Amino acid sequence: MHQPFHFTSIAAYQEQLLNNETSCEAAVQYYCSQIAQWNHLNALVHTFEAEALERARVLDQERKAGKKPGRLHGVVFTIKDVICIAKHPVSAGSCMLKDFISMFDSTAVKKLLDEEAIIIGTNNCDEFAMGSSNENSIYGPVKNQLDEARVPGGSSGGSAVAVQADLCMVSLGSDTGGSVRQPADFCGITGMKPTYGRISRWGLIAYGSSFDQIGILSKHVEDIALVLSVIAGSDAYDSTVSNLPVPDYSHAQPSKKPGEMVIGYFKETLQHEGLDAEIKQQHIQFLSQLQKDGYSVKELTFDLLDYIVPTYYILTTAEASSNLSRYDGVRYGHQHQPLEKELTEFYAANRSSGFGKEVQRRIMLGTFVLSAGYFDAYFTKAQQVRRKLLDQTKLIFNEVDAIVMPVSPTTAFKIGEKNNNPVEMYLADIYTVFANLTGIPAISLPLFEHSNGLPFGLQILTKHFDELSLLRLSSEWMNAYRQRNEK
Repeated sequence: MHQPFHFTSIAAYQEQLLNNETSCEAAVQYYCSQIAQWNHLNALVHTFEAEALERARVLDQERKAGKKPGRLHGVVFTIKDVICIAKHPVSAGSCMLKDFISMFDSTAVKKLLDEEAIIIGTNNCDEFAMGSSNENSIYGPVKNQLDEARVPGGSSGGSAVAVQADLCMVSLGSDTGGSVRQPADFCGITGMKPTYGRISRWGLIAYGSSFDQIGILSKHVEDIALVLSVIAGSDAYDSTVSNLPVPDYSHAQPSKKPGEMVIGYFKETLQHEGLDAEIKQQHIQFLSQLQKDGYSVKELTFDLLDYIVPTYYILTTAEASSNLSRYDGVRYGHQHQPLEKELTEFYAANRSSGFGKEVQRRIMLGTFVLSAGYFDAYFTKAQQVRRKLLDQTKLIFNEVDAIVMPVSPTTAFKIGEKNNNPVEMYLADIYTVFANLTGIPAISLPLFEHSNGLPFGLQILTKHFDELSLLRLSSEWMNAYRQRNEK
């Protein structure tokens, strides 16, 4: 007999399905009711209720007929509105692509569907994934369920709130400079950005092509591990994707036991003047606890911290300027008015009305740093800093197995609080952009709570393609923390 639907983890849910204690249809009905109840949070821009219910019924019939279930059989997903789903709208939160219908599935989505996942809708996000608050969207801001006057973080804010408010089991986002980890931090869930190239970017609308990576948001590390096992791997459509074999992240064992690992931290990250005092104190206490638990903890000096954010914004805006040049109202996108004037004026009118202010700001900045008079002074110099960061990071991982640092210098801020100061908003990315500049994997774990009642996370980073250690550490630390809280 079916019980009222309640989701705890993918493994538990699929066991219930096999024992006929619930059904895929019951799961989809539950999430549809949740989406209706929390519609005012503005986390989803499109819901595929009828389609999801029909797919659920087919999966239920096939399972009962004895067909072997896929690895993601019946798992209900939402997808950020920058990832293509065939025959469905994808707008990147922009007027420029409003009403655009994708002609194909992104590779990540195809891999989900091949393993029998159910996609229930698409998530609101900052326009073209440019933002740290999910306020830059034609659909309006997303609200944080914990305090609806506050932002959920960005740019994958809708994906984070969808998980936070139980509108799905797992969500896919994208992370160019922290856009999965920072919303996870603000919403009290887990968000992971894999190594650059671990997941194909085919079908992900580009912002900064050498930074963008599809990421995964969930309440459970184990669920992220399973989803990563499914969607990672080679792809003939993406020349930047890695051809390295994909481990079964759910069951494979890392080469070292946790107690044998050396955990590093940059002293500059905890001494930074913008870091909230409570966040600093909780991180110091956590490092102390790691030592008590038998880990070796090593203080590291990192003198490039203040160069990270400027380097990131020079390079990503340059790439955005190039990537978004295709949206001119002729080949792609919004047309402000029919072509009656000179072609240059026609392009300018389309782009001025099609792009929002933040996207325009970044295109202008990127065009400036790529211009003939400033290319060497800015873009070339930033590429040199990025190379130096990468070289130094490889040396650091010869000394340590993982690095820990805060995710964000503050907890979730009020909607509108930083809209008049874009530089302050950019500087808040200081702890997350490092992983994107160097291409290493990183995760945000919801371990802490501030005295203001809001959650904040711990960020863990490991060397390239060592997601196995990253996920295993995350699971160990989350379980240990839960046990201590229960005592």
